[in-house]
Amino acid sequence: MNQPTLDVLNARRSVPSRQLGEPAPDDATLRRLIEAAIRVPDHGKLEPFRIRILRGDAKHAFGKALASMALEANPDLSDAKRDKEQRRYEYAPLVLVVSAKVDPDSKVPELEQNLTAGCVAYNLLLGAQALGYGAQWLTGWAAYDRDVARLLGMKKHEHVVGFIHVGTPAMEAPERERPSYDDIVAPWQP
Repeated sequence: MNQPTLDVLNARRSVPSRQLGEPAPDDATLRRLIEAAIRVPDHGKLEPFRIRILRGDAKHAFGKALASMALEANPDLSDAKRDKEQRRYEYAPLVLVVSAKVDPDSKVPELEQNLTAGCVAYNLLLGAQALGYGAQWLTGWAAYDRDVARLLGMKKHEHVVGFIHVGTPAMEAPERERPSYDDIVAPWQP
């Protein structure tokens, strides 16, 4: 691994979706980003991932549909949570929905298929930052809701891994405390 690659990894930050604005990657840049992001470990070459692009009117319609679903499921939401649900998709100009399309009959364990899709989501974060954009990987209730999956056209064995919000950062993302090497790394001893 060369130093520029390590620099990209060491500089990775999530930019809060509320701090992401225009411009988003244009079509050609988005294609380059996605083509790079799908270069992931893929045991069995199953391609157990899909990406849906939300932007413009479609992104806003999706956000409104989710807000309606959230309010219907919980009509007693506080004003702050109601506002958050209604505005969640108003900020970043681009949202990439990464899903795992799991083949339960494959010899490849479902966990490995899910991890492959997770690698795609992470590569989108790294790639967006390398291209000068900011990004944030979000889940929340919508990532685990089957009605949301159906809204996105997902079948029985497909589920959301994350919503990757992408745009131009309005601020530099602050560093957060990271785990200590010594706290998480240890040699195995028989």
